[in-house]
Amino acid sequence: MRSIISFADISVGEFYPLINRAKELKSKIRSGQNLKILNNKIVGMLFEKPSTRTRASFEAATLRLGGSPIYMASSELQMKRGEPVKDTARVLCGYMNAMVARVFENETVAELSKYSSIPIINGLSDLEHPTQLVSDMLTIYELKGRLKGLNITYIGDGDNIANSLLLAASTAGANATIACPDGYQPDKEILKKSNAIARKTGSRLLVTDNVKEAASGADVLYTDVWVSMGEEREAKKRMKAFRGYQINSKILQLADKDAIVMHCLPAHRGLEITDEVLEGRHSAAWLQAENKLYGAAAVLELAICGKIGR
Repeated sequence: MRSIISFADISVGEFYPLINRAKELKSKIRSGQNLKILNNKIVGMLFEKPSTRTRASFEAATLRLGGSPIYMASSELQMKRGEPVKDTARVLCGYMNAMVARVFENETVAELSKYSSIPIINGLSDLEHPTQLVSDMLTIYELKGRLKGLNITYIGDGDNIANSLLLAASTAGANATIACPDGYQPDKEILKKSNAIARKTGSRLLVTDNVKEAASGADVLYTDVWVSMGEEREAKKRMKAFRGYQINSKILQLADKDAIVMHCLPAHRGLEITDEVLEGRHSAAWLQAENKLYGAAAVLELAICGKIGR
């Protein structure tokens, strides 16, 4: 068993087997096969934040693999009354076989892992969203037929998605450019770690404030919301800072003619992306959302069974 707190917990050698396993599980699940990979396994879903795709995909993946999910909103647990995370972790690990945690602070998921005897999967924190990027890499792989050497450009806030994208792209051997305004760059330590991986895989990583240069020739354009959950007080400041960091038809024209556009959703049309682009022929957002189920299934198998595939 193993926890997956960061995308860096997936090694270069494991990456492509994991993506191919997600594709294999997608085929099996779609064909209605009765999978028993997680037979008699219970997966807890500890969520501090609301969720549509992450919650539904992990619950569905657990059920599709023969396991049983238990959803636990933190507002309904003793955590709300001040019970320490370490106490919650030590209690819950006696009831289940793994836990998916969607939290505000990365320290919370790290502490859950430290005090649990079961695998903890980071379903989103303020620092990373590793399972999202497993699904995203699967989507790009399906649509482009490869990952190595592709140019992936992310435009917007250097948030948890951007952080995990840097690690995922470098692990896959893809090139990643993050275009963001000053003061909203990705985490420095994650960028440092990603560059170390990139030197081994041949990736090129760049952080810039020039949107047009970043989008030029891109195979993939990616964006996320400008104001994440927990940042509502900064909304006015962020709206001003991210003006010009939008994926629209003009930016799309700078990318490769066969470029795909990605958004992890929910999208705020007219802000980080226009409705025209999100609903257009280049958009991969809906396949990306569907693939969260299969990425979640592959991650659950790896975390709980300790290996990729049978």
